[in-house]
Amino acid sequence: MPRVLCVIPVRNRPHFVQEAIASVLAQRYADHGLVVVDDGSEDETAAVAEDAVQDAAIAATVLRRAHAGVAAARNAGVAAVDSAWIAFLDSDDLWLDTKLVRQMAWIDAHPAYRLTQTAERWIDDGRHRNPRNWHRKEERLFPRCLERCLVSPSAVAIRRDAYEELGGFDESFPVCEDYELWLRVALDEPVGLVEEQLVVKRGGHADQLSRSRWGLDRYRVAALVKLLHQRPLEPEARAAVLRVLDAKCALLAGGAARRGRHDEADRYRALAAGAHDLAVPCDAGVSRRSHARAAVGGWE
Repeated sequence: MPRVLCVIPVRNRPHFVQEAIASVLAQRYADHGLVVVDDGSEDETAAVAEDAVQDAAIAATVLRRAHAGVAAARNAGVAAVDSAWIAFLDSDDLWLDTKLVRQMAWIDAHPAYRLTQTAERWIDDGRHRNPRNWHRKEERLFPRCLERCLVSPSAVAIRRDAYEELGGFDESFPVCEDYELWLRVALDEPVGLVEEQLVVKRGGHADQLSRSRWGLDRYRVAALVKLLHQRPLEPEARAAVLRVLDAKCALLAGGAARRGRHDEADRYRALAAGAHDLAVPCDAGVSRRSHARAAVGGWE
């Protein structure tokens, strides 16, 4: 059983995943394992991954699954191998070879933390990009993380017991699944920060997941709805959630109206108008996940 398990979800990215795997195998931290989860690739990605791990000096395997989305792929990888800690790496990102050494040393020095992340180096379409001020990482992220995702899966190490208590990634979210999970984390947990750029985050390419769906705020709204239903919130936290929900619904309603989708616009206006009633239990027999999705009219 490795102390740290790295999970790489991938679909149809043979070149990217080969480089991602190499960055994990090059880690100077010895006590780690690797599971690559192929999410129903339709090309040579799974074969490339299997070749890349064949002679690995650590326990490494490729798990092939039918396409079910990145959230399901990550959860399957976590379930495949036991470990005390879990780290994720998106298939288009890279770790510096000292990533786990630095992060696990920080964890050993701060045993109260169950979630940490590192700083990142951003490469967008081959060019270095500096994070904006609103991307600033800190320990207490709630309510700042209501506006946008401030935790990067590729930079995270999370203790398994915390991951299991949270129930992992919500598999009903095709995108923004990380935003939804980290909202639940940040509500209660401080997020430790290793202030070194130990991850190379690569964006700007055509198959970037965040570009695969229009209107990402639809999924963020669903995550906020789910959070309101999940548990009672302190007044300050609840007010912050409702404030952001109202703003995002207004943006979505305006965009829908401009495209002539008036039923959708009305639905988001109604959701915003009745936001103060959202913090009530779901109807019996209706899961929080399906309730959140239904509240925004589905994903299509």
